[in-house]
Amino acid sequence: MQVIGERINGMFKGVKKAIVDKDAGAIQKLAKAQLDAGAHILDVNVGPAVADAVSAMEWLVNTIREVTPALLAIDSPKTDVLEAGLKAAGESAIINSTTGQKEKLDSILPLAVKYGASIVALTMDEKGIPRDAAARGEIALAIVAAAMEAGIPTDNLYIDPIILPCNVAQPQCPQVLEAIKQVPLLADPKPKTVLGLSNVSQGTQKRELINRTYLVMALAMGLDAAIMDPLDSDLMDAAITAELLLNKHIYCDSFLQAYRK
Repeated sequence: MQVIGERINGMFKGVKKAIVDKDAGAIQKLAKAQLDAGAHILDVNVGPAVADAVSAMEWLVNTIREVTPALLAIDSPKTDVLEAGLKAAGESAIINSTTGQKEKLDSILPLAVKYGASIVALTMDEKGIPRDAAARGEIALAIVAAAMEAGIPTDNLYIDPIILPCNVAQPQCPQVLEAIKQVPLLADPKPKTVLGLSNVSQGTQKRELINRTYLVMALAMGLDAAIMDPLDSDLMDAAITAELLLNKHIYCDSFLQAYRK
């Protein structure tokens, strides 16, 4: 599973302050800490930190690029901010994100083609977020078809079936797991699946436990990637152990340490 580190996000107070103060050291320390903890990709989101999000994204990506060539997921709802991040990131980038809305696809797909970027695509459209796996699959199929028409390889797609907080949308939890099973069947080569994992526990009292348990369940359904906190060592241990039990790693007594490396 690919771990997409979620911590470089202006929604977090410490990151917001670092962006406002242009504290490169704090951002670089956070980037390296996530990679050292096992992240393969770093999500980069300026959030509401500053009024000029374009300049902030440029600074943020350039600051990270000073210490790592790691794949970056450029995260913004604004096309101009995404493009600024893609320009600064170079060839190693993912667009986070688009949806199945035609207007959104029409603006994001050409950007992905221009910069050779992969795309995170959320299974929602003009009608909102579907209630069941079948409707999520329909939107995913529409996204896959649009990407193919634009010339984007289907294995450059990360389909996110959108997990909602379990305290307000509990019946959707198994529907998302079913959608994770269905997405690889939509094309060859198969699209990848991804979850914004922490959404499942938003507003709950046992966030770490809920995140950990749902991640293991999703991995059993074939999940390819998760946007999550790699600094949560128990969460990372759960992911490594789940992949061991799914026969994706070879057992050794020190498997946790071995697969962190």
